[in-house]
Amino acid sequence: MARSAGNGIDYVSPVRRILVGVTIVLCLAIFVVWRIDSPRVERMRTELLDRVVPSFEFAGAPIRSLADMVDDFQSYQRIYEQNQDLRRELQQMKAWKEAAVQLEQENAKLLALNSVRLDPKLTSVSGVVMADSGSPFRQSALLNVGSRDGIRDGWATMDGLGLVGRIAGVGKQTSRVILLTDAASRIPVTIQPSGQRAMLSGDNASAPTLDFIEDFDQVRPGDRVVSSGDGGLFPSGILVGQVIAGTDGRLRTRLAADYERLEFMRVLRSHEGEVVPADGSLIVPPQPVPLLPPVPEEGIDQLAAGQSENG
Repeated sequence: MARSAGNGIDYVSPVRRILVGVTIVLCLAIFVVWRIDSPRVERMRTELLDRVVPSFEFAGAPIRSLADMVDDFQSYQRIYEQNQDLRRELQQMKAWKEAAVQLEQENAKLLALNSVRLDPKLTSVSGVVMADSGSPFRQSALLNVGSRDGIRDGWATMDGLGLVGRIAGVGKQTSRVILLTDAASRIPVTIQPSGQRAMLSGDNASAPTLDFIEDFDQVRPGDRVVSSGDGGLFPSGILVGQVIAGTDGRLRTRLAADYERLEFMRVLRSHEGEVVPADGSLIVPPQPVPLLPPVPEEGIDQLAAGQSENG
């Protein structure tokens, strides 16, 4: 406590009491003035506010910034929670996708068991994608199956959902697949449910174009695109994708196959059909010629004698 060095008198306490009293009196005066209902006092209050309040805006800036930070944090927290929900839904969708692939395989097995004779085009050889040489000028992939596994040029390849491409080059242990997106890819397709025939042409884009459509008016975005089987290149009825409207005004196909994650492929066997040597044998089998029983020699002599008497 501050005291005088000579006589030890305390000067701080009286000053403190005076300041506290002045503050109390000033607050009471402001309260009384603020409560007076008079036009002159109202003008005075207005002028005071106009002079004092704008100068205090700098004091409210940190508070507003802090409030904005709190709002941004809450918004970020909501976005984070939504992102977590979307991740969980994506995991569930992946699980449903795997379940759908398994059901498709089981369905194919059941169909094969119920068939009297399996179509060779429905059997397949599975292979692992070893390399993907996707580029702006070529879209292809390399499989670890080749001629030792019976693979031939031109056979169709699929992933778990849809058509991917065709075999174009077979080695002893590997084979190359030309994807549907490659500029050299051309396959005939059918657009369902209208049944329109078209040509699926790759142009190194993610969505190949649909060319030579018979009737454009009967084709709508969302229609299914399947292989037509024309020319015997691919088996018919294989899912290719859905029709979409491209940004260039042309009809394109959103492929059902997941090109971003091509890990395994199924190569569909397309063996040549059996050759029928004669058309008639396919419908009516040849009838055997009946053989007459042997005639004894005595019977031949009697027959000859009877003919001579009649003569």
